[in-house]
Amino acid sequence: MKAYIVALFTYVLNKDDRRRYACRGCRGVVYGPSYSCKECKPWKTLLHKSCAELPLGLHHPLHPIHLLILFSPLRYEDRNEDEDERQFYKCELCKEYEDVYTYRCSCCDFNLHITCASLAPTMDAEFHHHPLTPVWKWITFTCDLCGKEDKGTPYLCHLCDFWIHGRCSIFPQRVKIVRHEHLLHLIRSSLEFHQSNSRFCRICVEKLDTHCGLYYCSRCDYVAHLNCSMRWRDEDEVPELNESIDSAAYQVKKSKVGVDGTQIDTEIKHFSHVHDLKLTDEVLNDQKCNGCARALLRPFYSCSQCGFFLHKSCANLPKTMRHQLFSDPLTLIPTKPGEIFQCSGCKRGCNGFSYCSEKLELNLDVQCTLTLASDILTHKGHEHQLMLSTTGYEHTCTSCNSKTNLIFRCTICEFALDLKCVTLPHTTMYKQHEHPFTLCYTVEDDSNEYYCDICEEERDPKHWFYYCENCTYPAHPNCILGKYTNIWFGDTYTFDCHPHPLTFIEETKDSPECDNCGDPCKEFILQCVQCNFYIHDKCVWGEEEWF
Repeated sequence: MKAYIVALFTYVLNKDDRRRYACRGCRGVVYGPSYSCKECKPWKTLLHKSCAELPLGLHHPLHPIHLLILFSPLRYEDRNEDEDERQFYKCELCKEYEDVYTYRCSCCDFNLHITCASLAPTMDAEFHHHPLTPVWKWITFTCDLCGKEDKGTPYLCHLCDFWIHGRCSIFPQRVKIVRHEHLLHLIRSSLEFHQSNSRFCRICVEKLDTHCGLYYCSRCDYVAHLNCSMRWRDEDEVPELNESIDSAAYQVKKSKVGVDGTQIDTEIKHFSHVHDLKLTDEVLNDQKCNGCARALLRPFYSCSQCGFFLHKSCANLPKTMRHQLFSDPLTLIPTKPGEIFQCSGCKRGCNGFSYCSEKLELNLDVQCTLTLASDILTHKGHEHQLMLSTTGYEHTCTSCNSKTNLIFRCTICEFALDLKCVTLPHTTMYKQHEHPFTLCYTVEDDSNEYYCDICEEERDPKHWFYYCENCTYPAHPNCILGKYTNIWFGDTYTFDCHPHPLTFIEETKDSPECDNCGDPCKEFILQCVQCNFYIHDKCVWGEEEWF
């Protein structure tokens, strides 16, 4: 670590910055060496190393009579100037106003954005065989790489009559992205790769023009926009995606050979629990798996001493895995007793297992982790395949009308599903109702009157619902699954803060005071039934240590 002084602030060098924040100097994505102020939030002060080390003065051929001085618009960001007063930010070369560092001559009111001022006399691009020369004139042209018509100062190859934006010259010939296991190659003609039915970017799921530049993997017929690929660029060579690194989540204590000759582990010691777990087909009512926090389905592992349950599939989850959406490995962690986390994918509260990365400040529940492991999804609620779209803007979920930028989209019709709807269970039980409920995607009849039989409120016929066909019983998903779909209540734990066992309960009717902080206890409460003791779950973990 070393300090660098920029505009009266002490900036600290980050040798390998992978946070993908925008540079305050040029507004480009930072992926590599950077400087940031250690006393401020990083996205407010982050600079590329090259932007932070720009010279304070510059002689430029477009304005040879005076020295240009480096100017930061941050000096004026809190002012309330009108648009006319802000025009001195405007670049004389690209004719655009941008909130970026600028080289300025105050005498002549002449400005150059740092990116425009840094145009070299000639440039070598990885994807072109000849040097490119900047055209020092404001013209209208169509970039031969990205295909966009623009006004500006292009780079030109005089031998090939090849015109491109200066910003497009930085695209590498090959790139490794987090979301694909093979290298992608930059190509500029649809004749260079195999014809397929799909011409959609596999990252944003938007249409692309195959006559322009794009990144392509010939082994998988995988194609992506140039900018999408750079946004998901991975500098680390990760050979396998969605693969376990250390799959030893449990030790086998007892096993038997099944009818088909495969080994069945009948008793295990799982890393998440202190006691041995036994495989069972017993039917239990109103119990949830401690791994995925969903209703128990046979077969599952159980602890006879303390009511701990794990689906067989959850017991087999790898302790560490690489994932297509993240450059860093994800680690499987059991949630602390009585504690809840918010899933970074579906935004639901959960107290099951989570796949997390402290570096990325990420927590994903089991269902979302496994769903996002593939970028192609087949769902019973739609006739076409859905592709995972990750964009900088939001899309609307067809099932619930919520908006998100992480969504599975159809390339044939305007259908999209967010993670919350994708991970809804296909069948479920409701309290003492004798029949299972099935998730339905179209209305049950043509009556034009649709209500939930639990809350008795009207249902939107365009939204999914649960239905018992035997009883003609429709209901909202939230009414069937409960307010907290991925949280189980009723478990009892022992803590140092109280001499008796405490039971985790959803909510209280009279909101008694917390015996620790004095605030009302409304939901997510640990209760002692013996002595009328109440404490918030957060208050418990303010005092307790775990593991």
